[in-house]
Amino acid sequence: MSKAIGFIGLGVMGFHMAGHLSKYHELSVFNRSLEKTNNWTKEFNGFKCDTVKDVCQRSDILILCLCNDKDVRDIIFEKEGVLENLKPDSLIVDHTTTSSDLPIEINESLNSKGIYFLDAPISGGQPGAEKGQLSIMVGGDESIFDKYKFILEPYSKFIKYMGPSGSGQLTKMVNQICIAGLLQGLSEGMNFSDRVGLDTNEVIDVISKGAAQSWQMENRADSMIKDFYNHGFAVDLMSKDLKIVLDKAKDSNINMEVTNLVNNYYKEIQKAGGGKWDTSSLYKRYLLIFCICLLYTSPSPRDVEESRMPSSA
Repeated sequence: MSKAIGFIGLGVMGFHMAGHLSKYHELSVFNRSLEKTNNWTKEFNGFKCDTVKDVCQRSDILILCLCNDKDVRDIIFEKEGVLENLKPDSLIVDHTTTSSDLPIEINESLNSKGIYFLDAPISGGQPGAEKGQLSIMVGGDESIFDKYKFILEPYSKFIKYMGPSGSGQLTKMVNQICIAGLLQGLSEGMNFSDRVGLDTNEVIDVISKGAAQSWQMENRADSMIKDFYNHGFAVDLMSKDLKIVLDKAKDSNINMEVTNLVNNYYKEIQKAGGGKWDTSSLYKRYLLIFCICLLYTSPSPRDVEESRMPSSA
């Protein structure tokens, strides 16, 4: 059954998700960067909206795929925003990774207007968005989830209801904790392989067939070996997500030693100018450290010259 759907946020993930959705439903799109909207309409069928008000007035269901809590809050509560313009009995599905408190706050505000809200963060990275193979974890009213689950199917391989508002975001926190640990383990293992003189391509080929196999190994090891990081999920976004995790853990008195350590490694990468690199750049961090060590342990040209001078003794 075709629905009038609005989609806000045509970034790395949203661009492809909206593309899949446009094949099945009447779709209106909005992005604050007009260039991204124009690029999307060149590739897919849909109506280009110039304002949030415009996309809301054309939609019964509104899907958000933004960057952070502030972006979601602004889009919904700002003047001429979603709250002012979406019709009663409409639905908002938010795919943004946010704090778990934000969906509760938004849900309470929207309920008074007769608007439903589901927090539905996603996992699967850019490849999952491109292939329409994302995993979606959903929080909110279960009856609303059951009624509208089919809307999410064009870009998902698995959709699961996790509990009341905020439960989707809590589940996404677990997802990010696991990814951070796996990527650090993979990076550390690959660095070890390099340093002991193994062919790391061959190492990955064999261990990926056993218990060490992971999504990260299958989808990132090759680009890590090739030193290619201008793709995928940015370090800046992962660092934002891990801060959300660590803030929640602090409030809940939960020890997060490994996650905190990996987040500090990402901060090092950000300081080195790698905020836009893919999260697999934890591997590149070892190369950066090695280069810095060489810089500080190698003799200076002056030291070399002095070592060539005959002794005065």
